[in-house]
Amino acid sequence: MLLRKLTTAAVLALAVPSLGLAEQGVSSTEVRFAQVAALDGPAAALGQGMQLGLEAAFAEANAAGGVHGRNIVLDSMDDSYEPDKSVALVKQVIADNQHIGLIGAVGTPTASATQPIATEAGLPFIGPFTGAGFLRDASHGNILNVRATYAAETEAWIAHLVDEQNMKSIALLYQDDGFGRVGLAGVTAALEKRGMTLVAEGTYTRNTTAVKKALLTIRKAKPDAVVMVGAYKPVAEFIKLSRKLKFNPTFVNISFVGSDALAKELGDAGEGVIISQVVPFPWDQSLPVVAQYQAALKAVDADAEPGFVTLEGYLTGRLAIRALEDAGADLTRDSYLAAMAGLRDVDFGGVTMRFGPDDNQGMDDVFLTHITKEGGFQPVVAGGES
Repeated sequence: MLLRKLTTAAVLALAVPSLGLAEQGVSSTEVRFAQVAALDGPAAALGQGMQLGLEAAFAEANAAGGVHGRNIVLDSMDDSYEPDKSVALVKQVIADNQHIGLIGAVGTPTASATQPIATEAGLPFIGPFTGAGFLRDASHGNILNVRATYAAETEAWIAHLVDEQNMKSIALLYQDDGFGRVGLAGVTAALEKRGMTLVAEGTYTRNTTAVKKALLTIRKAKPDAVVMVGAYKPVAEFIKLSRKLKFNPTFVNISFVGSDALAKELGDAGEGVIISQVVPFPWDQSLPVVAQYQAALKAVDADAEPGFVTLEGYLTGRLAIRALEDAGADLTRDSYLAAMAGLRDVDFGGVTMRFGPDDNQGMDDVFLTHITKEGGFQPVVAGGES
């Protein structure tokens, strides 16, 4: 198994000169990426899933000889989904100058704090696990996004609930930070298009599961649906408490929740819970890239099961590899940034990412799934049938 997690002390140790480390993360035999993401705490499954997907993509490339003769190495560092810790780690990565770029970050509040620092330093910022709109500004010059925006996800929710299901009252649970407020703005905009407003809203504090107050507020409004912008542990707590109180509206979650982690946390309480997705179905082997992903995943972890987060990590890794290929053998951070900027249509076999001079987001697709009685997933199709 190739997973690698660095403690803060180990990250600081990278500042010590070593024959194994090369400036900007590039040597004749290796190219190194840094992942600063949640590997512990209530959002840990997201960082770990991205890490595993990235490792699968990199190990697959390394087994085929690497890229221009270089093996790709991932160093993963835990920020616990806390902006201050994320900033400290990213600043250390920049100071050490031993990585070509950042990859696989997790979360809006952490990205909001670290992206400006990375941009100022000219450090590639690839595949953050967030749909926040500020990362879609291609003029920054150092950001590549894989996934659709949160605005696209929230519009898909409301289109399904209101336009297809004729629901009249929607409430919102959201994390009380930049991530949650992006979701709030998206839901509000989607409802306003339809002449509607939220009937209730409740919040909880990041990295807690303190949702009871929000639940009591929302339950009083008796909504047809509760849409949710949060991490899997507090969201699961909200839904399980709701079930116990016989409060059973339609529950709809954003992709960031982590579908597999949420289904496991919910157990028997998960049946029917809807989650929007921004990557293909991880079990659809009719797509060549999904079949390749499944094989690569098993190669690095024989016990790993396919899932939406690891597939996103894998696609992010494949995108980073494509830019490495385009950058050529004389690799530098500048040549890598130029290759990133030059990407246009990238076909991975059933998944095509499209970029342009003013478009740094590869995919725009959003589709809805629901958790089955067995804890699996099925697509939600028009009319609400699966």
